[in-house]
Amino acid sequence: MIRTLLITGEGRSHTGGKELIERWRSDPQSRIWIDLQGEPLEDEQALLESFECHPLAIIDAHKDRHPPKVEEFETHTLIIYRGVSSFDAELNYQPQQISFFIGERYLISLHPSLAMSIDRMLSQDGSVLLKKSPGHIALKVMYISAGFYQESLLEFETQLSVLEDELVDNGTDTLMKRIIGYRSRLLKMRRVFNYHLAITQELQNFDYEHLPRNDEDTEHAINDVHERFERLYSLTNMYYEICSDLIDGYMSLSSHQLNLTMQVLTVITAIFVPLSFLAGLYGMNFVYMPELTYRYGYFVLLGVMAITALSLVWLFRRKRWL
Repeated sequence: MIRTLLITGEGRSHTGGKELIERWRSDPQSRIWIDLQGEPLEDEQALLESFECHPLAIIDAHKDRHPPKVEEFETHTLIIYRGVSSFDAELNYQPQQISFFIGERYLISLHPSLAMSIDRMLSQDGSVLLKKSPGHIALKVMYISAGFYQESLLEFETQLSVLEDELVDNGTDTLMKRIIGYRSRLLKMRRVFNYHLAITQELQNFDYEHLPRNDEDTEHAINDVHERFERLYSLTNMYYEICSDLIDGYMSLSSHQLNLTMQVLTVITAIFVPLSFLAGLYGMNFVYMPELTYRYGYFVLLGVMAITALSLVWLFRRKRWL
């Protein structure tokens, strides 16, 4: 699907399809945003080549799971961004690669499936930003996409607080499995946000021809995107550490409970060891054992065993082992 947004030299906006490209070419003062969603690779490559996009940039844009990056070429700047097609409070998210080719008068965006941030821009203030520059649209799309991440992460914070209380009150292996799953997803998200944070830092530190820092509006847009990704990175890092602390706490609690159980079993064993010794001693089949001929020997032995057991119980209680 090809969607286009055209701003003519007179400032009028038009939306449509591929037919607006020729109109853009005939108007040197116009600007255009071309969004390619799920188009065949051959068609995408042909369109990009018609805009004189660099072959290496086209190759990078068509690579699966290419790390996010920003790179400047002679006629355009390439930004490869990890967008989001779906995301919920359970941290189940479906990322997708979005490539931006930013020229002086055009912006070409490539993505394989639905991109919520791009759809929002096309339906809202895309024409206003395109009048400023094509780069403003790319930065705004990144900003909106980061907002989707942030909304779901803040919802997850409430859920994480509930999980923490449940784990303290009645921790189970099922609950622990959920937390381990969350930690795994947070680790992946933190890696993605770290890439994006590096991109925005590069945009802040270096002056790209199609995203000039000397333009006040562009500089503010870059700073806004940077601050949002910095916030996302710190949130995911904080939630990851909280999940790790919960897992460590659960393991420590389980280990402590196991130690208490083993302590009780050890005390019981210690009580019965001397009793077993006495029972084994007088259970030997020797003919000459003086105590066996004593009339009250059986009761004396039971008394000694009882006193021994009660003494050990008293000793262990005094030492608070029971």
